[in-house]
Amino acid sequence: VQLQASGGGLVQAGGSLKLSCAASGQTLSSYVMGWFRQAPGKEREFVAAIRWRSGTTYYADSVKGRFTISRDNAKNTVYLQMNSLKPEDTAVYYCATRYFGGASYSPNEYNDWGQGTELTVSS
Repeated sequence: VQLQASGGGLVQAGGSLKLSCAASGQTLSSYVMGWFRQAPGKEREFVAAIRWRSGTTYYADSVKGRFTISRDNAKNTVYLQMNSLKPEDTAVYYCATRYFGGASYSPNEYNDWGQGTELTVSS
C-alpha cells in the first residue's frame, strides 16, 4: 500500500487543522490505519487509529477529545481532524497501515508508512 500524507502547516495554538492520508495499491477493508507523530529528538508515538471495516477508533490520551480520525471508503483516504492544537502537538505526522491484527499503539506493528507531513503549532 502506498500512502500519501498531506495537510500539515503552521497553526496558532487553539487552532485547527485536518490531515489527509490517501492510500493506493490495495483494498483497505481489512486494514487498520494509524496516525503517528514524531517530534524532534523524540520517538515516534501513536496518535490515533481506525479499523477500516468497522470504523472503530482509538486515541492516545494526549489527543483524546481534541483529535478525530475518520475515513472515506470511496476515496481510500483517512483523515485526522485536529482541534484545540497545542505547541506540544508540533511534530511530523505519519500515517501507516497495518495489514493484520487489530489496532496497535506500537509503530513496529505497522507495515507501510507515508512520507510524513509537518505540523507546527505556535504559542
